Amino acid sequence: MRPFVCRVARDEGIAGRVRNDSRGVTIEAFGSGPALGRFLARLAAERPPAARLDELTQEPLDAPVPSGFSIVQSEAAGDRRISIPADLATCGSCLAEIRDRRDRRYRYPFTNCTGCGPRFTIARDVPYDRGATAMAPFAMCEACAREYRDPGDRRFHAEPNACPRCGPRVWLALPGGRTLEAADPIATAGAALAGGKIVALKGLGGFHLACDASSAAAVSRLRARKRREEKPLAVMVPDLAAAARIAELTPAERDLLGSVERPIVLSRRRPGAALAPEVAPDTALVGLLLPYTPLHHLLLAAAPGRPLVMTSANLSEEPIAYRNEEALARLAPVADLFLLHDRDIETRADDSVTRLVRGRPLVLRRSRGYVPRGIRVARPFARPVLACGALLKNAFCLGAGAEVHLGPHVGDLDNLATLEAFEDAVRRMERFLRVKPEVLAHDLHPEFPSTDYALRRSRAEGLQAVGVQHHHAHVAAAMAEHGLPGPVIGVSWDGAGLGPDGTSWGGEVLVAGYDGYRRAATLRPLALAGGDRAVREPWRVALAMLLDAFGPEAPVDRLALFRQVPASTLGPVRRMIEQGVRSPRVHGAGRWFDAVGALALCRPRAGYEGQVAMALEAAADPGPAEPYPFALDAAGATAELDLRPLARAATRDLLAGRPAGEVSARFHETLAAGAAAMVEQAAGEAGRLPVVLTGGVFQNARLAESVAERLEPAHRVFLHGQVPAGDGGIALGQALIADAAARR
Repeated sequence: MRPFVCRVARDEGIAGRVRNDSRGVTIEAFGSGPALGRFLARLAAERPPAARLDELTQEPLDAPVPSGFSIVQSEAAGDRRISIPADLATCGSCLAEIRDRRDRRYRYPFTNCTGCGPRFTIARDVPYDRGATAMAPFAMCEACAREYRDPGDRRFHAEPNACPRCGPRVWLALPGGRTLEAADPIATAGAALAGGKIVALKGLGGFHLACDASSAAAVSRLRARKRREEKPLAVMVPDLAAAARIAELTPAERDLLGSVERPIVLSRRRPGAALAPEVAPDTALVGLLLPYTPLHHLLLAAAPGRPLVMTSANLSEEPIAYRNEEALARLAPVADLFLLHDRDIETRADDSVTRLVRGRPLVLRRSRGYVPRGIRVARPFARPVLACGALLKNAFCLGAGAEVHLGPHVGDLDNLATLEAFEDAVRRMERFLRVKPEVLAHDLHPEFPSTDYALRRSRAEGLQAVGVQHHHAHVAAAMAEHGLPGPVIGVSWDGAGLGPDGTSWGGEVLVAGYDGYRRAATLRPLALAGGDRAVREPWRVALAMLLDAFGPEAPVDRLALFRQVPASTLGPVRRMIEQGVRSPRVHGAGRWFDAVGALALCRPRAGYEGQVAMALEAAADPGPAEPYPFALDAAGATAELDLRPLARAATRDLLAGRPAGEVSARFHETLAAGAAAMVEQAAGEAGRLPVVLTGGVFQNARLAESVAERLEPAHRVFLHGQVPAGDGGIALGQALIADAAARR
């Protein structure tokens, strides 16, 4: 923003100065009334594409008029607001330079300017100046320094500015760390990819593992080495034309792919696309992204005509590798070749993941490109709050002043390495924001590592700890994203979350504000035989659904699913469910997807969380479908949606040979109709409040769109956008609820 401000000021004959501080950008401007008016108008109308203008305030300044207009040294004092921009994809001007043989930055993989390049991932501290970044060790040559000082140059005050003479460099290494001599390391890596090899490359927020996405052998080898058997892999292509050959892109998906954030975009795979089936074996969707660094552009050009798998460099659910030594040690069993560089990554940031719901972007994983942008809140925080998030897809957030900052995606906190990455990311964000939290928010579940962290830290530092119910936090996150003061009717559906009564919730309709909620309706629960094992073996959930719907006469023996389960296992599990032994009952909507998906698709096992639900959504026939029957029992204080009629009807359809696509479509429409009925029941008591749809289940585009269509226009319906609907966004709601509790 500062170089842009300086150029506009000089155009309009304005004297003064501009600087970063920890609140944002501060401008001191001296000029005539008309010139100042034009200056202010242009700041709002012509700002750079990646700049976000939250607020533009002005006040009279009584000071000597300086000569000219300048960018001055940043200041660290002031309110707690971050001034580090998010990382920005390579701009067209820089891309043209690296392709121009006459340019001094020809094929230079660290080319950038004020409009693009690394930001958050190289920052060591605030304010954002070169000396506080990973570029500090690289002294600019005279040519780069001239660009940096010239107000008319697009690299004026571009903090990561560099060229081949003075900037970072790339090289190749073999597993074990031995340097591989190569005249052109990127061309050599591209040839290795074309030959079916797996390459680990150091990117912007961490390492990627890359291979030829059109080669079934290469993808299968990567899956085996990475121990990622079935979860879809992201695919990078050079441009939108290549993306359109792989996926059936809508105009909105094209815009999202080409945005400065450059997220992974889940799009419908084109039949016959030159993509190995092993890339995304269980879904019609493919996660596409375009290159966002010069290194990516050059690597794709070095392996022409090949889409590249570009997946996080880790084993199983470990955090992404981001330092050279760490990557060489951890990835030696996976990669055949390492493409390294000597610009440090200061903060891990996985690629962000998005999809279109109702024609609008929905961020599923919020990380590189979006973090650390703040989210404005209507009421400033009484005291700084750190919200620690959930167990799965963890992302924490810090709230102070009138903003909340979600940290980068951390992942599932089910191993020590990921927990250490979580704690390191928290420390970094606190340092960037100059915030020491006084309130710690956490989930109610006592066994979540994020809960344990909050309680340990609260005891050690004498801080207030606030436990927040999982689904209340989901609702509050949606409220905060849309600036809703509450109360709202929140449809909060996911797999599971601990309720205050000690049971597992997950199919909830809450009448809620930040300071409390009432459980208006829920789903009839299903038994999970063996607890969490039933999530990995959804045939167990399907069996529980059938026994609940049909009783002892459940047609288990006639269904293809159960012929894949050994009788020696099926019998004991059935008895566990019938006798209520080690079979907790859960209200989670996600478990209904598991049950019906396992039954309709004959899928006894799930390789990762949400796999069967994604496959069931992908299988659904397009177009309208008739809902199955259901019942809503409103006799008690909390209404209960009874889906046993659905289970019976869907089972009879499958036994009659009806196709899985038809059953899936009718199942989705039944859940949508049931959700609408639950909302109407709640509205009958609470009134016509705004409705928010939240929780991981509403990452399902078909369900979210159908529920919204059924409720509008009688209700104002809000879906997530920039904040994940799943557990990656839950910390935002925790922070607002904890703030309300701290005020009390």
